[in-house]
Order: sequence, then structure tokens, then C-alpha cells
Amino acid sequence: MMNAACMAGRGRPKAELVLTDEERDTLVSWSRRAKSAQALALRCRIVLACADGLTNAEVAEQLGITRPTVGKWRSRFVVSRLEGLADEPRVGRPPSITLDQVEDVVVATLESKPANATHWSRASMAARSGLSKSTVGRIWRDFELKPHLTDGFKLSTDPQFVEKVVDVVGLYHNPPENAVVFCVDEKSQIQALDRSAPVLPMMPGMPERRTHDYARNGVTSLFAAFNITDGTVVSEIRRRHRAVEYQKFLAAIDKAVPDGLDVHIVCDNLSTHKTPAIRAWLARHPRFHVHFTPTGSSWINQVERWFSYLTTQLLQRGVYKNVQALEKDIRDWIKTWNEDPRPFVWKKTAEEILTSLAKYLQRISGAGH
Repeated sequence: MMNAACMAGRGRPKAELVLTDEERDTLVSWSRRAKSAQALALRCRIVLACADGLTNAEVAEQLGITRPTVGKWRSRFVVSRLEGLADEPRVGRPPSITLDQVEDVVVATLESKPANATHWSRASMAARSGLSKSTVGRIWRDFELKPHLTDGFKLSTDPQFVEKVVDVVGLYHNPPENAVVFCVDEKSQIQALDRSAPVLPMMPGMPERRTHDYARNGVTSLFAAFNITDGTVVSEIRRRHRAVEYQKFLAAIDKAVPDGLDVHIVCDNLSTHKTPAIRAWLARHPRFHVHFTPTGSSWINQVERWFSYLTTQLLQRGVYKNVQALEKDIRDWIKTWNEDPRPFVWKKTAEEILTSLAKYLQRISGAGH
């Protein structure tokens, strides 16, 4: 049977309480400030003592209060942080933040800018509105506003935009029978970069570190054809990326695909894809069918997503003394990919894409006014 001392030692498990430097500074300030309400000052001392590793019983004895009181404010702080130390609203008590204040923050965030910056921060909006930074942050989260983020966009001017979107997306959703569909492109000017000092490896508490300056040791180009059905990739590495190299890559695709299957290729409008030599080659290989993406719409070509994997997983942090080492790593990475390929799932229909674009154009049509 468990003795009384063991049972007393176990008790109810405490909520873990760890403070940030900013929270600790705020709590110390509130606990010492002459104008702070005594109840709030006591709650701050409770949280500070808990953060120092004291048990609820030790904190209660130190501050001359009950253990349930310590447990209450420890738990409230863990859940709601600094805002948890405020009194809970009583029945009939008006909310501390009015709807007008919330509306003011939202409207100001969307329709104005601070005088000395390009976008609002929590601090600048707090200063403008008179609310706390945490309250501003909560309002932004509730309304999914992110003033610190920006994104880019490009609208295609292709006169055949609609037809090309319908063609390519239709191919993704309903690939033809007895055929293979490839998304094709070349990633050119891949640089073999060598840092000016050795990379310092990651250690506990410290990320991998590298110098900002580097030496360029040559460039290479990668031709890739992404099979939309199984995710495998046909690839070739060339030092140049002219129509001559593209034609050789088409020949490599032709060799890789079994006889009796048609080959559908999704590619962009690069001039090397449309030269007389390429047209002549395609005429001699009637099983090849080319589908061009709209101008300025690389997002619709699935191989671009595969290139982003290659970039983030290998190229972005690679260090190479020469081009040969870079090319070897690329070949090894592609070999590993093809051992466990992953096709992408294209969910949007052409109609959904075009409807979304139409709504977006309608929204920005008055942006200049």
C-alpha cells in the first residue's frame, strides 16, 4: 500500500509555466508599480514565483495565500498569458473592448498606413488605437489580417489564356488512355556556389551557419519531365539550354516511353520550344502532342513545383567547389526521388480557376481609385 508521504508528494500535476523575457519584464513592472491594483500585483508575484520553479504549496506559504489561489492563477496564465491575469467579466459588465474599437482597428489596417512605415505593426497599431499589442494581435488573428506579409502576382496577357487553361487542367483531371503526360521545363543557370569559409554544422541551441559571401564556380542546366501519373522524372543535365539541347531531351523522353503509348507534353512558351527544328522533330514523331501553358502562368506547370522541392532540399544550401560536384548531387537527388516518387494532386478545375480569376479582377479593377 502506498504510504501517506508518497501520496502527499505526488499531488495534482502542475501546469508547466515558462516565461518569455518580455513577459517577465512586464510582470516585474506590474508587481512593483505603485499604480497597479494590489490584486493584479499579487497575481504577478504568483506567476513569477511559479516560473522560478516553486510548487503551489511553496508559493502559497511564501505569499501567505491558499494553494487553490496559486493553482487558479498559474492555470489562467498558462492558458491566456498576461491577459489571463485580468478579472473575468461579471454578468452585466460591459466588454473591455467595444465593437467600435474592433472595427476601427480592422478598417485602419485595411485602408490606411502609418506615417513612417509601409505597413502597420502590432506596436504602431496599438499606439494608434490605444489598445494593447496583444489585443491588436488577437483582432488581426480573428479577422485573418497579416500586414507584415506580402505576396506577388502576375496577370497573364495571353489572348488564348482561357483555352490553354481548359486544355492543360483538363489533361490533369482526365489524362488520355494509352498515353503518358509529362510536365516539361528546364531549370537553367543553376550555379555551383562555394562559401568563402567552411559551413559550421548545426549544434544544440545553434543553427547551421554559413558566410554570406560566396564564389561562383560555373553553371549548369537541368531538363526535367515530370510524369503526372506516378511522379517519376526523366531528366538530363546540360551545360547549355538551347533548342539543340531541348531536342536531345525530347529524344530522351521518346526513348524512355514504351512504344505504343502517346506522349503529351505540357510546356511553356519559351522560344526554344517552338523553333523550326523542334517543329520538324515533332512532325517526325507524331505520338508527341504539345500543350502550351498560358504566357506568364508557370504555376500551372506541375514540374515547377517539383523544381521547388529540388531547390529547397538540395540547391539552396549546397556548397560546391566545381560544376561536376553540383551535377553529381543533382543526379543522385533525382535518383533518390525516382526510387520513391510522389505525384501531385491537382484539385482545382479549370472552371474554378477562371471563376476565381474573374472575381479577383473585379476586386482590383478599382484599385487605382
